[in-house]
Amino acid sequence: MSLPTDDGLRMPAHLWLPASGTGPGLVFLQEIFGISGYVRRRAQDLADLGYVVLAPEIYWRMGDVGPFEGPDAMDRGLAAMSSIDWQSAVLDGACAVRHLRSLDDVTGGVGLIGFCFGGGLGFDVAAHLESPEGGGRGVDAFVSFYGSALPGLVDTRTVTAPSLHHFGLADQYIDDETVHRLEAVLTAQAGTTFLTYEGADHAFDNGDLPLHHPEASAQAWAVTQQWLEEHLPTPRAG
Repeated sequence: MSLPTDDGLRMPAHLWLPASGTGPGLVFLQEIFGISGYVRRRAQDLADLGYVVLAPEIYWRMGDVGPFEGPDAMDRGLAAMSSIDWQSAVLDGACAVRHLRSLDDVTGGVGLIGFCFGGGLGFDVAAHLESPEGGGRGVDAFVSFYGSALPGLVDTRTVTAPSLHHFGLADQYIDDETVHRLEAVLTAQAGTTFLTYEGADHAFDNGDLPLHHPEASAQAWAVTQQWLEEHLPTPRAG
């Protein structure tokens, strides 16, 4: 599918519906590799829980959207992430939230979930939507798995929506000192849950990568399901 953006162009995106056909909405923001097989599986997991899931192709303005797979996947993903126009990506993410909210399939609240690159981007999208420039209507819930851009955002952005953050304590890209600083800053905001996982590296939830940590992944996903049922309940959960 595609959806309208603020500049009149159309952004490609992917939609997953729950078995019931309707439910609360979740915008899913990708890792650096694009809409990979892993992203598709997790999106389906969320649809199976009762959510309408929309995953926009965040790299669409750059031409090569991916997914980046194979031996050069990391190099291509990092190059795409470093080349993206961040503010345009934030505005596109906000358009995805508004579009999802407008769908007849969405019968409850709308949240955001993001992983790695998408976890940091999602935080900025949520903050933008809460601001006067973004219309002042934020998301109902936000979940971030090891948001890579968060260290550069938390001192200047605030998200008041309920949020859940997951970080490994063996993250080779975000050291323990930074993780603990993020925990202190983010949990100063009421409604924030911040969880850490001993021995887990970056991208610990992605079973397609060597950084996968099965125990941390299973624990974080179980917590995420329970947390979403509380903050973005589905008819199935109710």
